[in-house]
Amino acid sequence: MQSTDQAHQVAQSIVENIKKIIIGKDSAVELAVVTLLCQGHALIEDVPGVGKTMLARSLARSTGCTFRRIQFTPDLLPSDITGVSIYNQQSGEFEFKPGPILSQLVLADEINRATPKTQSALLESMDEQQVTVEGITHLLPAPFTVMATQNPIEYEGTFPLPEAQLDRFLTTIRLGYPSIEQELAIVSSQEQAHPIDSLEEVVTAEQILDVQQSVRSVYVDDLIREYIVTLVDRSRTHPDAALGSSPRGSLALFRGAQALALIRGRDFALPDDVKELAEPMLSHRIIVSPAGRMRGVQSSDVVAALVEEVPVPGAQPAGWFKR
Repeated sequence: MQSTDQAHQVAQSIVENIKKIIIGKDSAVELAVVTLLCQGHALIEDVPGVGKTMLARSLARSTGCTFRRIQFTPDLLPSDITGVSIYNQQSGEFEFKPGPILSQLVLADEINRATPKTQSALLESMDEQQVTVEGITHLLPAPFTVMATQNPIEYEGTFPLPEAQLDRFLTTIRLGYPSIEQELAIVSSQEQAHPIDSLEEVVTAEQILDVQQSVRSVYVDDLIREYIVTLVDRSRTHPDAALGSSPRGSLALFRGAQALALIRGRDFALPDDVKELAEPMLSHRIIVSPAGRMRGVQSSDVVAALVEEVPVPGAQPAGWFKR
């Protein structure tokens, strides 16, 4: 396991390398690296053309991980993802032909265009780092991360992800449109060729595995642990939430705070790390109640309200000086 300084340098080198491609979206880049260092998976939800696929490709190129892209369509079969056993007439035995999921970094492009049966083929791989084909279990390579994309405004011909699958994603990443200055920089950077073509590997997959272990050694105070669990618990009783976050939300915030602290050069987590990660790590786990939806409330609004309501560790309650 690497020291905190060494692990920070590795993580920061990935972030800086991806920023050469993804301009002006530093928070989204950090979230992608946090997801990788936490051994999690990311759902990139945004309109077409803002760099969802490019973020996944940049992450793979920067880390030297094997990369496969799966284009999800309504006719895609589960075996197209996991692989299939084919009978070899010469040997007289069945041979396993691995599918694209047996890669270190997998881009599941437009995941909501596949049928629920095909979507469910990802559940075992995302949760247990393995796939089972015809009763035989095949371990996935490490590190392993799925980065799925979906268009949030196009619903025709799509199959919304069920809650069970949404819960498997560590983070939800939204890139958003660039500013005018950022868009000018994007145009200039691609004037002669796309910069992804010359993007170089800055770390190895083995170094990523070491940093993933270093993340677990980042100190999280008991007060911050209680803060995390309280945030998640309040999501289950919020008046605008029909369904709150599962304990996976607490685990995601805990591990995410460790990874974000490491990226920023600290060997301890802060409450601000938790507050920054609350929306991308909890919003997709919360189902807004029908009454809330009628008022235009979104899950991100519920998380924002929770962050505002739950006292931060070490802060004095409002009005304490009057007592």
